[in-house]
Amino acid sequence: MTGIIGKKLLVTGFFILSGYFASAQGNAKFRVVLDAGHGGNDFGATYHGHVEKNNALNVVLKVGKILEKDAGTQVIYTRKTDVFIPLDERADIANKSKADIFVSIHCNANKNTAASGSETYVMGVTRNAANLEVAKKENEVVTLEKDYKIKYDGYDPKSPESVIGMTLMQEEYLDQSIELAARVQDGFDNKVGRKNRGVKQAGFLVLRQIYMPRVLIEMGFVSNKEEGSFLSSDSGQDKLAEAIANAILDYKKEYFVPGTEEYVAPEPKKEVKAETPAPKTSVNSKGIVFKVQISASSKKLELRPNNFNGLDSVSVEEGGSIHKYFYGNTNSYNESKKDLEEAKSKGFTSAFIVAYKNGKKISLQEALR
Repeated sequence: MTGIIGKKLLVTGFFILSGYFASAQGNAKFRVVLDAGHGGNDFGATYHGHVEKNNALNVVLKVGKILEKDAGTQVIYTRKTDVFIPLDERADIANKSKADIFVSIHCNANKNTAASGSETYVMGVTRNAANLEVAKKENEVVTLEKDYKIKYDGYDPKSPESVIGMTLMQEEYLDQSIELAARVQDGFDNKVGRKNRGVKQAGFLVLRQIYMPRVLIEMGFVSNKEEGSFLSSDSGQDKLAEAIANAILDYKKEYFVPGTEEYVAPEPKKEVKAETPAPKTSVNSKGIVFKVQISASSKKLELRPNNFNGLDSVSVEEGGSIHKYFYGNTNSYNESKKDLEEAKSKGFTSAFIVAYKNGKKISLQEALR
């Protein structure tokens, strides 16, 4: 597969690292989270009657249908209908499922309506103007979420610096993400005949807090009349879905090692549409605590200050093969912001605040209500 990356794909913004990792989640079946971009009041890119949210959902459902025929694969969807799902909830679905991979599916757009072709992204920092623009457009969905500046650490979708400032948090998954992305692009190129724009790197909010190999696929440009028609057609979606599903199964064949852990689906959660603001209610702060997540790693470290750049009061949460490390523990959000500043001053620049109620993780939005 390394040869395919080197000979057939344009890999921008990074060097390919050696030594790929086998799946370490211990799952009995290969778990795949399929994420249809946008949804509900968030239409995504719309040109010439072609709507990104519809194309993304249609392809996701087709990919899922193919994967579900494989007895050794389990599929988890972030959405199966036309609803709005906040970006942090998409990440939460993936992490709670302890999936082996996360695949987010989108359509591209450009003011230059001649632009065409597919590209697949992995999480990372880039100063490439084109990559920044793609990430900025996909990240603008956060403005539909209440308190998005709090939830996403002051992220400003209009600022390129906000995208550049998003650092790669889980480097141990970069190799695997590149391998999966390469297989997707190879399928689009050789099986579907799409123009190959390569495997690229950029700062996507939906990928930022996901602890597994993850990719974001831009299947093509709805702004291009011909390509938009292909993306919106049943036959085009069938071909794209087959290429994506085959890439996933090809990746599974090489990297998945079956374990024993079975997947238990959570209770269905009522979906909230973007246009319906959450009611303002007073919440008793009793039982709510804020912590600063400073890192997530497959390595288990002793909770000593010298292991965390001098920070004390560090705690760890173990979930499968990932150890999450936290600094501070307070029921005051303002105090937690001070902890966040201190953590960042110690070198943990990708640290962020998380909230718990009675020992259960909740969103910052819910905690601050």
